[in-house]
Amino acid sequence: MSAASANAGLTSNRATVPFPIARRTGVVRRCAAELETLHGEPALHYWRAECRRLAQELLALGCDEAEMRLQVLDFQDEVQAELRRRHLAHASREGAGRA
Repeated sequence: MSAASANAGLTSNRATVPFPIARRTGVVRRCAAELETLHGEPALHYWRAECRRLAQELLALGCDEAEMRLQVLDFQDEVQAELRRRHLAHASREGAGRA
């Protein structure tokens, strides 16, 4: 038996563990930037569509429903944290400009 076929047997019984979406800094920052410019229904529509897209990606990678939900919730928390960081940085810049 070759090493490749031995490894194939080992990996075929394991679930795929994707890189956590909450740690995808580029996606988190892109979503936060987009949400800063949107308000009301357009923001809600964008946010729901983005979370659904990420959920579908995770399911396609082999995550079960529970893991997918946890990862999407973690992602939502990271986007909210990024929005807070952006708000604080903006407020700090405005405050420094007045001093």
